[in-house]
Amino acid sequence: MTGASSTLPQSAASYRVILFLMKTAVSIPDDVFNEAEELARRTKVSRSELYANALRALIAKDRGVTDALDQVYRNVPADPAVKAAARRTFTRTEW
Repeated sequence: MTGASSTLPQSAASYRVILFLMKTAVSIPDDVFNEAEELARRTKVSRSELYANALRALIAKDRGVTDALDQVYRNVPADPAVKAAARRTFTRTEW
């Protein structure tokens, strides 16, 4: 850990991190919940850690797909008809 919290005693630094966590409630199907509980037990991680890790992986996967598509289309010349359609859509869309 860096910054001001690195000078705090270990227990105080831990409390500082806890203050920045978001507590939330979600609804998930029973079968998914039960499988997640079993996975958490088997891998010896808390339910919160399991869900946080799963969300991080999903976010990273999504970001990876977006980055890959950006890379593919970065070097593809744009079709003039597609550009014109995009321009028309852009001007009609409320931002």
